[in-house]
Amino acid sequence: MIQANKSRLFHSMFSLYHQRLLRRSFDQIYLYSKGNRPTTPAIYIANHSSWWDGLLYFHLCRNVLPEDTYIMMHESGLRQYPYFKKLGAFSINRSNPKDILRSLRYAEQLVQDGKSVWMFPQGEECHLEKRPLGFQPGISYMLEHLPHIQVVPISFYYSFGHKKKPEVYIEIGLPLYHHDLSGHSRNEKTAGLEQVFTEQLDELKELVVTRQLNTFSNLL
Repeated sequence: MIQANKSRLFHSMFSLYHQRLLRRSFDQIYLYSKGNRPTTPAIYIANHSSWWDGLLYFHLCRNVLPEDTYIMMHESGLRQYPYFKKLGAFSINRSNPKDILRSLRYAEQLVQDGKSVWMFPQGEECHLEKRPLGFQPGISYMLEHLPHIQVVPISFYYSFGHKKKPEVYIEIGLPLYHHDLSGHSRNEKTAGLEQVFTEQLDELKELVVTRQLNTFSNLL
């Protein structure tokens, strides 16, 4: 398992390049938030459909969410882009059960130390329109061990509109706790969370398709 190695200096330098990259690549980045954003440690979960997801995580941490947030990233991706370690990324290797447990325990310790953790429960990059989403049980493991911690669902939806460059739409949903999820077993809790998240993602898609965007603010 590869641990994070956050660097404030690298964080500041990367943010300059990162902001220019987003402006060159996207027409707009829109945000819709349903409730108050957590000011205490939380577990953030998001769908994973694009290479850009990790950079949007960084953008949200710079502008919306607490900056002291760490992100779980597949080991192959972190080895390919090792600079993410300096931005708070740590690895998980789904092909090695012992490594999965090490990564989950590392994430659990981060939260216990007052940090927030970002996870992609699908476990791998999948097409935006794929259903079911296929959540892995790691997120339920985290909530089971941290029942007092909020899980905040964040949906990403990428769309080409009437401009040359695509747009990104982000919805921050209402926080949930372990006891809010239906079911009793870890798999049932995972399925319950996946259902809540799927409904949110489909809601976001409907807002984008029907252009009901009056509640969105621009983050770019």
